[in-house]
Amino acid sequence: MWRDRVCPCFWFGNGGRHDRGASEERNPVLLVSGMGGSILHSKKKGDKRLGFDTRVWVRILLADLEFKNKLWSLFNPSTGLTESLDDGVEIVVPDDDYGLYAIDILDPSWFVKLINLKEVYHFHDMIDMLMGIGYEKGTTLFGYGYDFRQSNRTDKLLEGLRSRLETAYKASGGRKVDIISHSMGGLLVSCFLSLHHDVFSKYVRKWICIACPFQGAPGCINDSLLTGLQFVEGFESYFFVSRWTMHQLLIECPSIYEMMANPEFKWAKQPKIEVWQKNSIDGDVSVSLETYGPLESIHLFEAALQDNELKFQGKTVAVPFNLSILKWATETRRIINNVNLPSEVEFYNIYGTSLDTPFNVCYGSEASPIEDLSEICHTLPQYSFVDGDGTVPAESAQADGFEAVERVGVAAGHRQLLRNDTVFQLIRKWLGVEQFSYNKRVRTSRVMDSS
Repeated sequence: MWRDRVCPCFWFGNGGRHDRGASEERNPVLLVSGMGGSILHSKKKGDKRLGFDTRVWVRILLADLEFKNKLWSLFNPSTGLTESLDDGVEIVVPDDDYGLYAIDILDPSWFVKLINLKEVYHFHDMIDMLMGIGYEKGTTLFGYGYDFRQSNRTDKLLEGLRSRLETAYKASGGRKVDIISHSMGGLLVSCFLSLHHDVFSKYVRKWICIACPFQGAPGCINDSLLTGLQFVEGFESYFFVSRWTMHQLLIECPSIYEMMANPEFKWAKQPKIEVWQKNSIDGDVSVSLETYGPLESIHLFEAALQDNELKFQGKTVAVPFNLSILKWATETRRIINNVNLPSEVEFYNIYGTSLDTPFNVCYGSEASPIEDLSEICHTLPQYSFVDGDGTVPAESAQADGFEAVERVGVAAGHRQLLRNDTVFQLIRKWLGVEQFSYNKRVRTSRVMDSS
């Protein structure tokens, strides 16, 4: 049972002043990014020269061209990895600044700073906040970015997380690490916890999870698989990766399939895809509204994407809905469903509220029905919404399955949670740096009885 409450206490800051001694006495913090939240570089395989990498994500200028040439991929079921179509290209995450550079400003170019494009300022404000209260890079503050195309349970990603935890632990003189994860980063941490429980217990003191799609993000993921994703909206989108270009990548990303709606979760209402379909039987034409739940949607994906293809270096590459990835993702879901939190680790959950968040998607209309299901991939949907952060439903983000110390709803968008003052106040409180200030817009619940 949960009991709602509002915390009435106040925090007292130090004006950003700190001393090195205070930093050395703190437990280190590790920031873990989510889907699309890490800079990716491409380089020629085997090329060890510094400065010969090309930033392919995120970039604004020449984004579509570099994305198609370097990031378009195919899943290899024998390795569980998605591999770039260009065999001579290797995708790497820059490790500068103790892992923080890759998750700070995702396009650190002069152009982005000139137009003040906050959409690609990722952990930047949180890094500034933590440094302002005494955390120091390389001693008590670290970051973990990774190739977010890959499955959340691939050995490379999990080994990278283990290595970064160990580095933070040793750099702080053997103090346990406080993890702050965002979005899909929570699923990566969940997989690590499930598969490396003892290592997690050894290195982690607290886990603060922000906007994690624990049970999936039905509306956004279903539409991403069918029509793509627009990462940047407005005028800036003309300089960025197109929705269709992004679509061709996502169909081959295990991480996307791992964020599909969990069919075993008891949703308040099951998420669905609706299609207004034109039917012709013996010359009689009719229009019907067909409904697909989480399991039935698989057949819709197969039919809608069966002829999907892209052009790469003069060749045609088939990119249908990938059943091998679905099988892999189903096992990942089983691993996440069976995860258990060590009793000595404190867990905190921040989820976004107060924004219309896509849940059900509908293609076509009664007046303009879909005749061939492949038309869906070129049709913008109509959404029905639930409460959430604009990407992840609050229902999914709250359903972590852990014995949480606290779960708090904050009225902010999915990426905006990373630069929200209320979130920062909560983090300072939970890290034990400052007490929490009263804010009437916060909804918080403490677990009183885990049964």
